[in-house]
Amino acid sequence: MALSFCGNDRGSSAYSVDNGVLDNGCFVDALNLVPHVFLLFITFPILFIGWGSQSSKVQIHHNTWLHFPGHNLRWILTFTLLFVHVCEIAEGIVSNTQMESNHLHLFMPALMGFIAATTSVVYYHNIETANFPKLLLALFIYWILAFITKMIKLWKFAEASLGVQQLRFCITALLVVLYGLLMAVEINVIRVRKYVFFANPQKVKPPEDLQDLGVRFLQPFVNLLSKATYWWMNPLIIKAHKRPIELKKIGKLPIAMRALTNYMRLKDSYEEQRQKTEDQDKSPSIWKSMYRAFGGPILLSSTLRYMADLLGFAGPLCISGIVEHLDNSTEFDRTNKTGNMTFGVYFMSSTELLQNTSVLAVLLFLALVLQRTFLQASYYVTIETGINLRGALLAMIYNKILRLSTSNMSMGEMTLGQINNLVAIETNQLMWFLFLCPNLWAMPVQIIMGVILLYYLLGESALIGAGVILLLAPVQYLIATKLADTQKSTLDYSTDRLKKTTEILKGIKLLKLYAWENIFCDRVEETRGKELTSLKTFSLYTSMSIFMNVAIPIAAVLATFVTHAYIEEVRLSPARAFASLALFHILVTPLFLLSTVVRFAVKALVSVQKLSEFLQSDEIGDDSWRNAEMPLEVGKKNKHHGITKVVNRKGRYRMDNYEQPMRRQLRPTETEDVAVQVNEGYFTWGSNLSTLSDINIQIPTGQLTMIVGQVGCGKSSLLLAMLGEMQTIRGKVYWSNGQDTGLSHEETSKNRYSVAYAAQKSWLLNATVEENITFGSPFNKQRYKAVIDACSLQPDIDLLPFGDQTEIGERGINLSGGQRQRICVARALYQNTNIVFLDDPFSALDIHLSDHLMQEGILKFLQDDKRTVVLVTHKLQYLIHADWIIAMKDGSVLREGTLKDIQTYDVELYEHWKTLMNRQDQELEKETEMESQTILERKTLRRAFYSREAKSQTDDEDEEEEVEEDDDDNMSTTTSRRSKIPWKMCCRYLSSGGFLMVFLMVSSKLAKHSVMVAIDYWLAAWTSSNPHNQSLADPFVNATNYTKNDDAQIAEVTHHCLFLFQMLSLILYIIVILKWSSLGVLQHRSYVPVFIILCGAAIALCLITSLTVEFLGVAAATNLHHNLLNKIIHAPIRFFDVTPLGQILNRFSADTNIIDQHIPQTLESLTRSILLCLSAIGVIAFVTPAFLIALVPLMVAFYFIQKYFRVASKDLQDLDDSTQLPLLCHFSETAEGLTTIRAFRHEARFKQRMLELTDTNNTAYLFLSAANRWLEVRTDYLGAVIVLTASVAAIWTSSQSGLVGLGLTYALTVTNYLNWVVRNLADLEVQMAAVKKVNSFLSTESENYEGSMNVSQVPEDWPQHGEIKIQDLCVRYDTMLKPVLKHVNAHINPGQKVGICGRTGSGKSSLSLAFFNMVDVFDGKIVIDGIDICKLPLQTLRSRLSIILQDPVLFSGSIRLNLDPECTCTDDRLWEALEIAQLKNMVKALPGGLDAVVTEGGENFSVGQRQLFCLARAFVRKSSILIMDEATASIDMATENILQKVVMTAFADRTVVTIAHRVHTILTADLVIVMKRGSIMEYGKPEILMEQEDGLFASFVKADM
Repeated sequence: MALSFCGNDRGSSAYSVDNGVLDNGCFVDALNLVPHVFLLFITFPILFIGWGSQSSKVQIHHNTWLHFPGHNLRWILTFTLLFVHVCEIAEGIVSNTQMESNHLHLFMPALMGFIAATTSVVYYHNIETANFPKLLLALFIYWILAFITKMIKLWKFAEASLGVQQLRFCITALLVVLYGLLMAVEINVIRVRKYVFFANPQKVKPPEDLQDLGVRFLQPFVNLLSKATYWWMNPLIIKAHKRPIELKKIGKLPIAMRALTNYMRLKDSYEEQRQKTEDQDKSPSIWKSMYRAFGGPILLSSTLRYMADLLGFAGPLCISGIVEHLDNSTEFDRTNKTGNMTFGVYFMSSTELLQNTSVLAVLLFLALVLQRTFLQASYYVTIETGINLRGALLAMIYNKILRLSTSNMSMGEMTLGQINNLVAIETNQLMWFLFLCPNLWAMPVQIIMGVILLYYLLGESALIGAGVILLLAPVQYLIATKLADTQKSTLDYSTDRLKKTTEILKGIKLLKLYAWENIFCDRVEETRGKELTSLKTFSLYTSMSIFMNVAIPIAAVLATFVTHAYIEEVRLSPARAFASLALFHILVTPLFLLSTVVRFAVKALVSVQKLSEFLQSDEIGDDSWRNAEMPLEVGKKNKHHGITKVVNRKGRYRMDNYEQPMRRQLRPTETEDVAVQVNEGYFTWGSNLSTLSDINIQIPTGQLTMIVGQVGCGKSSLLLAMLGEMQTIRGKVYWSNGQDTGLSHEETSKNRYSVAYAAQKSWLLNATVEENITFGSPFNKQRYKAVIDACSLQPDIDLLPFGDQTEIGERGINLSGGQRQRICVARALYQNTNIVFLDDPFSALDIHLSDHLMQEGILKFLQDDKRTVVLVTHKLQYLIHADWIIAMKDGSVLREGTLKDIQTYDVELYEHWKTLMNRQDQELEKETEMESQTILERKTLRRAFYSREAKSQTDDEDEEEEVEEDDDDNMSTTTSRRSKIPWKMCCRYLSSGGFLMVFLMVSSKLAKHSVMVAIDYWLAAWTSSNPHNQSLADPFVNATNYTKNDDAQIAEVTHHCLFLFQMLSLILYIIVILKWSSLGVLQHRSYVPVFIILCGAAIALCLITSLTVEFLGVAAATNLHHNLLNKIIHAPIRFFDVTPLGQILNRFSADTNIIDQHIPQTLESLTRSILLCLSAIGVIAFVTPAFLIALVPLMVAFYFIQKYFRVASKDLQDLDDSTQLPLLCHFSETAEGLTTIRAFRHEARFKQRMLELTDTNNTAYLFLSAANRWLEVRTDYLGAVIVLTASVAAIWTSSQSGLVGLGLTYALTVTNYLNWVVRNLADLEVQMAAVKKVNSFLSTESENYEGSMNVSQVPEDWPQHGEIKIQDLCVRYDTMLKPVLKHVNAHINPGQKVGICGRTGSGKSSLSLAFFNMVDVFDGKIVIDGIDICKLPLQTLRSRLSIILQDPVLFSGSIRLNLDPECTCTDDRLWEALEIAQLKNMVKALPGGLDAVVTEGGENFSVGQRQLFCLARAFVRKSSILIMDEATASIDMATENILQKVVMTAFADRTVVTIAHRVHTILTADLVIVMKRGSIMEYGKPEILMEQEDGLFASFVKADM
């Protein structure tokens, strides 16, 4: 009866009940089984029936989830209960070993209790999800029964005068308390839900979020276990493997996490702070308001963090326990067993239990699991709070932007850059600070605890080790600050480089035509050189930082153990040595992080300072006055209707209710016919000088008012003053109530507070054309069509790839000025408002469009609607249409009245206007139909989209990727491709770094890790070696058969070591010594020299490895960028037509940045983590080979975790990136279009949009961080299992204690590094995409620069005459495309002036490109002065011809650089060229003369001047052939006349080919060529061609007269 329940000891009275039933311990234990069995019997059927019925639904939909009261408390109590049960089982089993026969009753009830507790929580969870509280009764009964039976047991123990010294008494008492508390929780559920014993049970609805199926972020709603392990993320992460995660899948945020909710929280606490500080004239503290709003979660997170940190110390202590007791665990002393016998069984004390190695191993496992769970929970809480805070801050900033006073923006107090920085940088700094915040107070505690424990283990020598760490910490801080500085300077250089690259790419056509690409390429390379120098410094500091991180613990260990060997007489025991080793590992992390945290704290302080200043800046006055006839008075505190808060001029701000602004009751007005009236207005832009003074005007209702005057006389300011954008010094602005007071209230209030306003500087949203025009109003097809026609936008829309559904890029980049302006006017026309303000809508339009817009749009469309129109214009010929005219001069009104009034009363002004009108009319005659500016714009638009296939939403989709996906789009292949690591790209990257560096990196890494292992192995041998230790007469002999063949083993080790470092003969010395030590020869101090040598070698290798990785990165970055730049600059021009500029720039900005700064660090971290994990597993396997068996399933689990995680992580990272951009764009757009948004009164709509964008981005970020936690929890648990298996294997094979310590210390490190392996893999995969994108451009074909002739064969002065023969020329842009020129023949004599004309797309420009061999000449040839140009090297050909392009291109730098970048000409020659181009006097007047600054794109010169510079540039190059490609298209008449004159005189002896767009410019030419569809239609002298009445040329000339 070996397994009898009550045991079968000799002479025991286990089954006798003479003293009463309850006095039999075994009976009481049996009684304790009853409740557990009861629960299992009841719940199993219910669970199975329940699950059976649910299997049809599979997953319960989450809108039925509900938490019963006390939900979290119940989970915590149940987990505690499970832990106590584990202790009880352990105690029972260990006590059982002290008995003669097995006593099942010692641990069997505890085991059943454990199973029952587990069942209870599963059962509870199912009841809760089904919301069926009646079934909770079973649990209630169970808790009562368990409580009673345990009470009986406790009472009996107390009777037998057992006390707290006995462990079993403590456990029983704890269980009583826990069961009691659980009972109380159950009673509370009954009290609240009244599901039983009450007549009317409480009806409860699930939380609002769960009723909304869009909410997919379930972290706040799931139960505690799922919260801790992120179990609810499983479906998302597993599905991601099949198809990518889209925005739809991650859904919406729960209400509590939305930006609006958090904004209200932050705003309330900020308001509170402001009320407090109102009296003291201080600014409200943002820190305090953040603490008030988000302090709770941070405290929770810090608490979790403290618990995790304290549990972290369990690791080293358990190791020391296990190692210590392995030595003495051989025999337990059974002599005084009877002393602890009561009820015939053995009672042990708690210390006794903790001496059992198996118990310690389980405890270690539990401590690790708990520590990791707490740590991840702490991380999650801070991240969630950080994200909430960022959302709140963004909303706060946005609200402030909408109320910023315009003068702030225009006077430059608050630039767009500053606002963008606030949004993109400062809020993120604060968020990051919050993430790292708990570290600030957790770290000091961790460090102090660590030092105390070390002191307890090692005595005084520990303080020396700690001292080394503390001394080196400031060095680390120093390096960290240096790193930040270097990063800044690197950033500056890269911005500079990007600017230059952008310039090159924008002017690439010119550079190629002038053969200057290499010169400008060198300019970029020069900046890149500086950037790389800065990068090298950056790499140096990074590697120093990594080196410090690895070397500090080695140095500390070295100092500690060496001093210990010399101070203390006693040898270190393995237990203490390895416990302290583990402690040093723990200590390093906080010290390393401390520098980072301090740096972030400093940054956060700066950010808060900036935020505070921004929130305090001026706002515009309250504008409720626009809602009715109510004067705007200076500084008056107007109440805002519907909101009782008072708003004054200074930094107040408030969120309007999220509806449209409040409507106001009508009041009959005195001035029915006046829409707006200004009385004695003095307005300013913020400086106390009034910009507008003494303004008295009326704007008549329903009429067209024009405001005219010279440039800068305050016309636009007047409009803005009426809109309330300017500061009022004194005076009043009245707005009328809308004209038809007879109508009902609903009718008139149609948006009458909103003013349709088209600003002078066009402002477009990053949205479709249609959205830009409707601007939030409902879509009305008829009205939309009418507006489009009035603004003649239809032809432009037809050119766009998706018509009016085309996304207009940020700030309307892909449209010309005129097109953008017309869209803005269309927006103003489309809005259904009574008043329309148009600020100079004709400025960017040519004459025909202006006429059309005036007639169709303003006179017909707006006037038919009887809308009040205020038009600012310079075009005086439209004054005849005006109903009312306001003439301005120098900030005040000169005249006001109808045109007739002015004609009568102010003859002088009228005459002045008349002369101006005549001048405008003359221009009107010249600017004629042939190819107006608009047609030109449309042409550029067509070219921009020419052959550019439908631009996908992200211009970054790589061509090859798309091809791949077309090939195989079935599910399985996409899946396999999505989970693959891009090895090919890694190889590409490494090979760019150079093979020597790669070899150095690999070998030094391997050497470093081998030496690190050798150090610890040496420590193990050293500590186990001491012959004085009684229990180990000779450690190696005394160990079991495992170490019998010790010499063989050492030989094997030798073999491996030699294999690893042939470079380190040092190890041989160690091996020899090891052999000696196995014979017990050495004294313990004789181990020290080798130990020192090893540590020194390790530190040196650390330095070498960290340097090699970083410099490998720099080398790779250098090569990749160099190759990329050269490839792109030498690509054929067609490449630039097809590839969007944004995509090319992305390679140079984002992708280059990743390659420069991010990949090296990821690579370093990845290799380090992988090698650490491998060396740890190797050591454990070496110590306990049995561990390898357990390793297989663990590796499989790990493989799947990382495989699924990497795919999901990549998707979520992409989502995070792609949702961040629109948010930032929205902010900068709003800041730019403030006046427009406020005039339209669309603030509420824009706020709503901002909140949506913020929430979308936050959702992606939250999911990303939850996915990271998901991974870390899983890898941490795997690490804990590794520790458990390692320790169990070590205990069972009971190997030598020193080696066990070594194995366990290594097992502990695995937990830290497993998740880094996966995280770094995922990061590397994302970052390698950058290498892939760069690589895809490296395969572009270059132009053939060589040519078949040698440069030496070309005469120096070729082309000397300038004779051109075109023979049967056929040209195409690409081998895939149709020819653009077909069989063209022409002969141009030296010095002839030739004009080429034809309609758009007739092939004129293609012919000009053919002269430069820029296009594919696939048949025929062009012979210049006897040489076929296709045979010439490109550089030679292009450097000998001159061209003036249609768009003038200037580069930033000096004027000299723009005229002669090769620096081959004398100053006289340059001045001569400038004189010919009529620029000499202007340049002379500039500071610096020829070295005067040209800003980016030549913005500091007018378009005409830029064109003249291009002429001078062509003249500087004394070529006998000049080609002018529509050079006069974009300039005014005056400049054009200059150009014509110059060409006639200065270029008299040269051959000039003019591609004309106004035919009258080539009437004086010697020869005219008329082209149509790529062929020559007419050819001859202009006079002869004009005589052919029905000829093409004659018809062109007629049209142009």
